[in-house]
Amino acid sequence: MGKLHSVDSAGAFLGGVSPWTIRRWITNGKLTRVKVGSRTMVREAELLAMVHPETPAQTAARNSSHERRAR
Repeated sequence: MGKLHSVDSAGAFLGGVSPWTIRRWITNGKLTRVKVGSRTMVREAELLAMVHPETPAQTAARNSSHERRAR
């Protein structure tokens, strides 16, 4: 499963991003919420993906796979 971060530690991991921004990204679907009991957590792998964004070729491949699934 990988390491999980609380909303506060996710913000710190990204270099001081506000916890409110992390919550907004969860609400908007930019990050996936992982519930552990009553706590909201975020996967470290998703945070790393935000730091190392995908290449244009990876974006095109992801978008084309989403289009195929939508049909």
